[in-house]
Amino acid sequence: MATREAVPQPGGSGHHANIAGLVVGAIAALVLHYALNLGFFQRLGNYLPLMEKLSMSVFLVLVIQVAGRLVVRTIERGVASPGHRYNLLRIARLVTVILMLIVAASFLFQNLYAAAVSFGLISLVLGFALQAPITSFIAWLYLIFRRPFHVGDRIEVARFRGDVVEVNYLDTVILECSGVYLGNDRRSGRVLYIPNSLFLKEQVVNYAGPLEPFIWNETPLQIAFDSDLAFVEQCLHQAATDDFKERYPDLDAELPEHRPEVYFRVNTYAWLEAVISYPVEPTDTTGRRTRILVRALETLNRAPDRVKFPEGSAR
Repeated sequence: MATREAVPQPGGSGHHANIAGLVVGAIAALVLHYALNLGFFQRLGNYLPLMEKLSMSVFLVLVIQVAGRLVVRTIERGVASPGHRYNLLRIARLVTVILMLIVAASFLFQNLYAAAVSFGLISLVLGFALQAPITSFIAWLYLIFRRPFHVGDRIEVARFRGDVVEVNYLDTVILECSGVYLGNDRRSGRVLYIPNSLFLKEQVVNYAGPLEPFIWNETPLQIAFDSDLAFVEQCLHQAATDDFKERYPDLDAELPEHRPEVYFRVNTYAWLEAVISYPVEPTDTTGRRTRILVRALETLNRAPDRVKFPEGSAR
């Protein structure tokens, strides 16, 4: 069966130690904040309000960090789906960073109103200079909440096709399959970094549909018009069914969504095509097609009087 790439799990005792260290730091910052009211620190003079504000800012940042770590740990332990877990972790870390930036802004400015005005002016300037990255970030929000695909899915967008391994704030990383060097669906070994903005402009095809982990594929076999069509259909059907049973012994090969179908059509160049349609995992299209053809041709070639292949004028 196709597997999705999992999000790495936390490091156990090291993770707990990090949270404990942050808690100790937050308590120390809070103690320092109230200790500054003691007469001993009055000698700081004009620097005293700055130290009070700095200690409170450090305390709030550390509290946000602790809360973020706890949320991350809860998500990692409580969300079973790797794709959903990956998206929730991204959102949790982004919210943590935003809250820490708000605290930092309140420390740098006298009040949040001044911080908001300054942030608005800066955003206006950066909006023109960073239009493409901002569009990609908005597209990331669309990918997270609309969820057209998850990490581990095989997708196709524009002329790119591959397996999703990471969805970043500005780009999506996929392991390319097929591509310019291959004529099959195997991974090419190349890594593609696709700007998220492309997903707002192009149609996205997700291979993980309602029949997951399968999609339907077909393979044509060229034969002469005077071949025994019933025999050809039987051989192709049996080859696809035997391969399915061998590869998925726990699944019922006779279910409608698993049962292969054979049909015939006239080829553009005048011969006949026997086409076998069958369910296949997106990562196994090349392998399953090869196995079916090897099984079927072995049987068909043993009956040259019943099956004829295009040769000379025999069309």
